Amino acid sequence: MEQHIDIETDQQQDKGFTLVELLIVIVILGILATVTVFAVRGITNQGQDSACEADLKTIQVAAEAYMAQEGTYPASLAAMESEGFLRDASSTNWTYAFVAGPPVDFTVTATAGGPCV
Repeated sequence: MEQHIDIETDQQQDKGFTLVELLIVIVILGILATVTVFAVRGITNQGQDSACEADLKTIQVAAEAYMAQEGTYPASLAAMESEGFLRDASSTNWTYAFVAGPPVDFTVTATAGGPCV
């Protein structure tokens, strides 16, 4: 006589993740998200600074062109805009100030939006 004995064990095939495994994944995703946010923020700031520096260079070139044609530096950005040396500077995220010094000097500064050299 043949007898078959089926022994049931408590080891069933688990088809899921434990709470600890899920928490580890959530923590890792949180760390990756934080690193990504700070990396993107840094890239954005670099881009804004580069745009500001390019705008300052454009203003410098326009002032030099004005000087070459008029014999003196302009009194303001508005003077360069009205004469066609510079397009509307108010369309950027920066506020620019142009101060003409003695006949051979001028200063351009940018504010609002972060540091710009």
